[in-house]
Amino acid sequence: MPLKSIQIVPSANFWPDAARALLAACREASGGQNQRDFADWRVVLPTFAHAQPLKAAMNAELGGTFVPPQFFTLSGWLATLPPSPNVLPASERLMRLYAELRQHGWLKKLFTARRNTDLLPLAQTLLALSGELTQALLPALHADAASDPEQRWQSALEQLSPDARKLLSDETQLVWSIWKSQLDADDAIAARFAQMQQVAASASLPLVWISSVAPEPLEQAFLDTYARRQQVLTITLDWRAQALQSTYRLAWPEMVEASTDEESPDVTATDHALPTELALCAAGSVEDEAVQGAQTVINWLQSGKTNLAIVAQDRVVARRIRALLERAQIHVADETGWKLSTTRAASAIAAWFDVVTSRGETTALLDLLKSPFVLNEAPSDLLHDAQDSVANKSALVMKIELLLRRANVLGEWRTVINALNAAPAEQKAVSLLAQQAALFSGRKNLRDWIATTTSALDKLGVSAALSADSAGLQILQLLQNIAPPANDFAALFSFSEWRALVNLQLDDTSFISAINDRRVVMLPLNGARLRSFDAVLMVGADADHLPSQPQETLFFANTVRRELGLATRESRQRQQLRDVVELLAMNPQVVLSWQAHKDGEPNPVSPWIQRLQLTLARAAAPELQERRMTIAAQSLQATPSLMPAPAAPQLTPTRLTASAYNSFIACPYQFFARRMLGLASLDELSDLPEKRDYGGWLHEILETYHETLRDQPCPANQRESLLIDISKKIFDGIIAKNAAALGYYSRWQKVISAYVVWANEHEAQGWSFVFGEQAYEKTMQLADRELTLHGRIDRIDENNTGERAVLDYKTNNLVALNKKLKDHEDHQLAFYGLLSDRPVAAAHYVALETTKDKVGDVSAPDYDEAQRALAAQIAVNVQAIARGVGLPANGVASVCQYCDVRGLCRKGAWE
Repeated sequence: MPLKSIQIVPSANFWPDAARALLAACREASGGQNQRDFADWRVVLPTFAHAQPLKAAMNAELGGTFVPPQFFTLSGWLATLPPSPNVLPASERLMRLYAELRQHGWLKKLFTARRNTDLLPLAQTLLALSGELTQALLPALHADAASDPEQRWQSALEQLSPDARKLLSDETQLVWSIWKSQLDADDAIAARFAQMQQVAASASLPLVWISSVAPEPLEQAFLDTYARRQQVLTITLDWRAQALQSTYRLAWPEMVEASTDEESPDVTATDHALPTELALCAAGSVEDEAVQGAQTVINWLQSGKTNLAIVAQDRVVARRIRALLERAQIHVADETGWKLSTTRAASAIAAWFDVVTSRGETTALLDLLKSPFVLNEAPSDLLHDAQDSVANKSALVMKIELLLRRANVLGEWRTVINALNAAPAEQKAVSLLAQQAALFSGRKNLRDWIATTTSALDKLGVSAALSADSAGLQILQLLQNIAPPANDFAALFSFSEWRALVNLQLDDTSFISAINDRRVVMLPLNGARLRSFDAVLMVGADADHLPSQPQETLFFANTVRRELGLATRESRQRQQLRDVVELLAMNPQVVLSWQAHKDGEPNPVSPWIQRLQLTLARAAAPELQERRMTIAAQSLQATPSLMPAPAAPQLTPTRLTASAYNSFIACPYQFFARRMLGLASLDELSDLPEKRDYGGWLHEILETYHETLRDQPCPANQRESLLIDISKKIFDGIIAKNAAALGYYSRWQKVISAYVVWANEHEAQGWSFVFGEQAYEKTMQLADRELTLHGRIDRIDENNTGERAVLDYKTNNLVALNKKLKDHEDHQLAFYGLLSDRPVAAAHYVALETTKDKVGDVSAPDYDEAQRALAAQIAVNVQAIARGVGLPANGVASVCQYCDVRGLCRKGAWE
């Protein structure tokens, strides 16, 4: 039977016109004008969403009760057939090709691949090109087995210049060879085509094919075969000049279907009136465009519109609009979806792979443990006893983080596990991770990698958590679909190759959340084909996004693609322009928005829109309306920020250290936040030693040195060698763990000689070392309470008369230490005098940095008076806290510069 085609003008009346054409064909075939049963007709639609407007149009045409035809999409129809037994999953097909490509060193050189996994995207591109060639050439091969695709290929290459052919010879030959090797029964496109031909060859019912675009070669071959057995009617859009609105035709002549036997219709001034209420919205920034778009949608909803669309040419702006609308309690049904790799569920898989790759690097490990998908459903013996599993998991992770940061462990499984010796439950949890990570070694086939990954996810409680998440379920299914259970593909892959494959699959898979409220729909431009809405907002109508930036056509120039029947840059842009015209023609109200300025530079509207504006201007037709939404002003009561001065008598400290009291003097608010509330920033992980580490090492060295001299007296001329030996022994152990400590070792070596000279002179003055690093506690009686002073004194010396002196080591020079004491803001030495169990006559800061190649000490002046004054000051201040006196954030700039709690006091907001 002949294949009949009907073309319908793109307009809001498309579906009524299509319904009338369908009814006319049915009645003509049956001979009955009152037919109401159309069940013996099949209608193939682009998507199932198009069935509703077609049924509504048929109902409006017929009225009353009728039996609609059978609605299908082509994919849905083919899904009713038994699956082809030999078709390989796309992922396995990809890895088969990749396994072949990685064997050829010249390919890595040709495509500058530094590692094997760099060839995986190449394999994906080659398969995509192979698929394009199959769709273009397979119908001809099927129709004429004697046809020679090689001749067509050579003809296409002849369109290139000799220089271009020489340049692309290796690449083009690679593509052609890949295509011929892939064209077999395992090819999904070939198997789909065979199914289409099977359906067409057994056609028993007449068919109506409805689409906004012309059938692809495979689809056309299907329709031709079907038409040999049954009646076939195709209904598409009419892009001939006579069918199009004159303004669109003149503004965009490239979209018009070429025709040699028709004349251009006459154009009058009245023809230029646009059928659509079209407006432009020029925004000043991303945020402005998003705010304008969100307010536009809100206004439409408030006016009673219930079927709105947001066409997302600029996805960044579209996502911001969605966030603003959801903040206003307006749900957006996103039909475009987003990459599965961007979901929270996928981030758990990525975090696990990061931990495996980094062998337990601390930052990656903590990121994994903080994922809501990890360890929540782990065996109970891994976690603490707690009724709330979330709090249970949080406590475990927090303790792991605190211990690792305190020990400055950067990674490596054994080191991490050893750092958790004091926390058995936490250590057991991390040990489980290490055991599972150890299984991701060596080379495995795809089924073994799937089994290893799913087993690890099960044991870490990830699978159960993923199963409760819609995106997680999709990920679990994706992993299983990479290779079917009966798979016989035995090629071996490393973990890096397995990870690259999974990442590629996650990137290429879309996730669309469940859609319940469809009042506002977000969709791509081609998703609006043959659909009508009450109003449409297109975001990103600038030159960067409309037309869309062309994709690079690797290997093939446009001339070659044109000869082979593949999509070219021009054909893609032509179809996108038709999509724009269809959008304008089928919807009563459209707003186009864009950012008029980017990075301080003007950003013009799309050249397509500029051409439309020019066409209207030439015809003296009304200009396109410019629209700006008015955002309702809100009057807010200004509340000036003031310096915080909290009072917390219930948190009056009962214990006090020298550093805590210095914090109180520097800034009472800092003392409140850190000492009374117990807030503290987490230790930073660093592979470089910090100054406090250096100070700790010197304390250990000097304590060992002076204890050795005390217990085993040594001649003065041998003391420098003794200190050098002790320093070397201690630093050797430190450098073995962290080579970056070598710089501090070199720094100390320059001080050793000067320190020994000072220590000998100090001893010659009658002072001898008693002990070092001694912890003290002392109760101080206040008027209405007791206060415990506590701390650790670096060193205590004693002279011949029994007087004692406190010495405190500082990795500063004498100039800095003199300034520290002259400012009278440091009370550490006086505090140590109060803390000592015996009276202290003097106190010194010992500089462990040289000044003019010398080391010295700085004595605290009026030490007895300083102790008495400090005791009285502590009593007054602690009692004031107990009475509820405010603790203001009055620290000076030098204190605030490195303050951990500046974000709490917000000094910049009120200063």
